[in-house]
Amino acid sequence: MPDIDYTLHPIGVIHSELKLRKGAPRQGYEGAPDALIDIEPAFSEALEGISVGDTVIILTWLHQSVRDVLQVHPRGEIHNPAKGVFATRSPDRPNPIGLHRVTVLEIDGNRLKIGPIEAIDGTPVVDIKPVLSQSADS
Repeated sequence: MPDIDYTLHPIGVIHSELKLRKGAPRQGYEGAPDALIDIEPAFSEALEGISVGDTVIILTWLHQSVRDVLQVHPRGEIHNPAKGVFATRSPDRPNPIGLHRVTVLEIDGNRLKIGPIEAIDGTPVVDIKPVLSQSADS
């Protein structure tokens, strides 16, 4: 593979009651709390069209992940046979991009209340995408 450097610039940050990775649920639907996203002011125009009640995909950079992990025991259970990280939702992976389907609960300027989300406090947000009802991969 050519040595190409790709740069991501966060558009915002998650503020959550989840402070430690160890205590976070593995998926949002497994008891994760609601959280806030503060969007950087430079990106405020990009929020146009997002409404309370919308379902969106939040893409995050899982900043506490280990990036040299290639195989894991799914859900951290040693009795589960090891699988490649691309076959799992493990946060530990070469490019630790988090994918979170959430509902927009409130909008206050550049701050969104969303949930439920398993991302921990301080997690950088790299993008927000709408869920398309007509798309199977939404």
